[in-house]
Amino acid sequence: MWPATKHFGTHFAARAEVIHGEASVGDHLQAVYHLWLVGHQLEHGRAPWRDPYTFRPESSPRVNFGGWPFGVPFWPLDAAFGSVVGWNVLLLLTYLAAGGFTFLWLRELGLPRGAALVGGLVFELAPYRVAQSAGHLRGMIAVLLPLGLWAFERSRGGSRWWLLGAGAAIASIPFSDLHLALGAVPFFLFYALCRARNAWTLLGALVAGACAVGTALLVSRHTIPGSIAGGGRSLGEVSFYSADGLDFVSRHRRDGPESFVFLGWLAPLLALLGLVALLRARRVGLALALAVGAIVPIVLALGTHFPLYGTIWHHFPPLRYPRVPERQMPIACLALAALVAFATAWLARRFALVLTVVLVAALFLDLRLGVTAYRVARADEGNAAYAALRPLPAGRLLELPVLTRA
Repeated sequence: MWPATKHFGTHFAARAEVIHGEASVGDHLQAVYHLWLVGHQLEHGRAPWRDPYTFRPESSPRVNFGGWPFGVPFWPLDAAFGSVVGWNVLLLLTYLAAGGFTFLWLRELGLPRGAALVGGLVFELAPYRVAQSAGHLRGMIAVLLPLGLWAFERSRGGSRWWLLGAGAAIASIPFSDLHLALGAVPFFLFYALCRARNAWTLLGALVAGACAVGTALLVSRHTIPGSIAGGGRSLGEVSFYSADGLDFVSRHRRDGPESFVFLGWLAPLLALLGLVALLRARRVGLALALAVGAIVPIVLALGTHFPLYGTIWHHFPPLRYPRVPERQMPIACLALAALVAFATAWLARRFALVLTVVLVAALFLDLRLGVTAYRVARADEGNAAYAALRPLPAGRLLELPVLTRA
């Protein structure tokens, strides 16, 4: 998170645009608002999913979908430390969750601790996931995907109650990110199809997936109609945000943050080795699930640079709503992390332990060297204008920050 950690108590860890004399403007302000509102509503004895402030009184109260599930842990953090430190601490905790849930999932797949730790590290530090945590909720919400897969694998061990946990994790993704859910739910179902041992486990996974689909339909019904995306997005907009081949190997944002899809240089090579190792071990179902999970989001991220994207866009209506085709990349990051873990296990069995240590260090440098996702975003909690407005009666406020362009 450097350099944000130098101002951990006073500045948000986020990418934002600095405005002289005001709080830095960025998506993190909207994300923090969604999280803060949950605790604020509970403290006043109101429904935590209601948003009584946005666009009022011109519009009716809205539903605060973005507050679930991270608004719950943010509430005590905000109460104890304030919104700035609360956001920064929650961000750090989601790093721990990303690595930890991936580690637990990979352990259920039979990997040794060292290899599972490597896989957890790769997903935790995946540049796309990190970049999407610097203001967006996408990087945070992505940790629910390995959680869902871990719970599903636990259900294969005998207790089908774990399927409830898997369903809850996957069904929670649409609340904060419909676009990620567009790929996460089908991937979960495909993974279950490849991994289910019996019809009952597969049926439970299908029910979990159906709940996630129901959640997505509920959220889309309350958020898309009447919005700027109500009629869908044009292929021209998709083309503007589409990544190209160089974006997958470039450590720098060549065309802005949306098309930043850097995968690392070492990690993809190790992922290929991991796929070969799985096939040699005759774990064909798992190899197929991880290969599809890695390849499909990468191909979709190419957007209109992929020749068949326009055809798919025309014949698959849900794909017409995301204007940024890279939204499915957390799935690829997780699948690649798992394949890297299997490659690490294969190498560790054949070479000295020191090679594994060197491999971990090389992966860390590969994923983080030269990649900067965070900046320090000024919070301006002591703003004199807001202090002057605080004692006044309720009314309307329209704030438009002045942005200068060269």
